[in-house]
Amino acid sequence: QVQLIESGGGLVQAGGSLRLSCAASGRTFNSYPMGWFRQAPGKEREFVAAITWSGGNTDYADSVKGRFTIARANAKNTVYLQMNSLKAEDTAVYYCAASQRRPWQPVAPKRDEEYDYWGQGTLVTVSS
Repeated sequence: QVQLIESGGGLVQAGGSLRLSCAASGRTFNSYPMGWFRQAPGKEREFVAAITWSGGNTDYADSVKGRFTIARANAKNTVYLQMNSLKAEDTAVYYCAASQRRPWQPVAPKRDEEYDYWGQGTLVTVSS
């Protein structure tokens, strides 16, 4: 069982930056690919970024490529999402997720149905 707790959300002006953190419990965290997803009001949840168990491969949604960076520190059981050049359309609740069913894989999944554990979410509001 893995528990995920996100933090770092808040209110920021357009063009600003935030760093989200996701702290995970569980000894097997280091073998799981991790993802960040977001859900804006009235919209479906969407993929933002993903990272393999080693951190060697990452993937991003086109809408955030070049602005967001996903990273992980396995020694700290933590995944990060650095968000720069934020836009009003980045406003959403951000969730981190762990894919237990795909340990040690060279590519991290992008579909939310491939993730087994989810955090409670952290709200990011970008004012224009």
